[in-house]
Amino acid sequence: MTTGWTASDIPDQSGRTAVVTGANSGIGLVTARELARRGARVVLACRSEQRGKEAAARITRELPGALVVFTPLDLADLSSIRDFANSYAYDRLDLLINNAGVMALPYGRTADGFEMQFGVNHLGHFALTGLLLPHLLRTPEARVVTVSSGLHALSNIDIGDLNSERGYRRWIAYGRSKTANLLFTHELAGRLAAAGSDVVAAAAHPGYASTNLQSAGVRMEGRRAAERIVALGNRIVAQPAESGALPTLYAATAPGVRPDSFTGPKFQGWRGAPAKSWRAAWTTNDVASERLWVASEQLTGVTYEGFK
Repeated sequence: MTTGWTASDIPDQSGRTAVVTGANSGIGLVTARELARRGARVVLACRSEQRGKEAAARITRELPGALVVFTPLDLADLSSIRDFANSYAYDRLDLLINNAGVMALPYGRTADGFEMQFGVNHLGHFALTGLLLPHLLRTPEARVVTVSSGLHALSNIDIGDLNSERGYRRWIAYGRSKTANLLFTHELAGRLAAAGSDVVAAAAHPGYASTNLQSAGVRMEGRRAAERIVALGNRIVAQPAESGALPTLYAATAPGVRPDSFTGPKFQGWRGAPAKSWRAAWTTNDVASERLWVASEQLTGVTYEGFK
């Protein structure tokens, strides 16, 4: 990878269409904005209609003429995911950026009864990718970029307890969901290759970036002291969202990105230019990735069409 790669190195994206989940704030907003800056049509797939429309307006104010549109998507609700996929009206899908996520929330369940972090971070994106797969397969050189985390190293998945029903520890559950992102990428890349498809499935992580993600859990619980500590860390230690988005943008647009690659910040996985990132050995385990895939199909009811 090129040392010092920045958003100015993004190739021209004119004529391309991108879907970015969670594009209303943080690295998702930056990702959508920079793709639009380079000429892509960008679909902002967000749960909140108000925040999604505000994000679209913000981008067009900064970039007059930018091709951005908000479409509602709640990754915690399979019916919303199906509605989004059914309403997708474009003839191509060049980039699917599975960016949205939740972190270290108190225990909760999605509309379909899944543990919230596993349900949103993995199952929601698994279902979305599968339902949009026909568009990806017919678009030359399309890419699927799934945003994981260096904190995947906190825990491997527990295939016998994917919904944390035997006990819930918020950070372990988060780590498992991020491991699931990497196992999904690994299995998807392998299945695409076996089918002879040129769609690239890759993963990225932002390092420590200042976004709303870190404070959501403590805010939900009314832990004001913890929220102030998180805010202080974001202000003093974290890198800005603009830097945190670079690994995702690299994985989505840079020439020569390899399937099943994992891009993150260069400096100790925390900040700096995009580079090849370390991943735990279990995230490339073929048996685990296949078992998770089968379980994910059963849980979501989404069977990937076009290849086996």
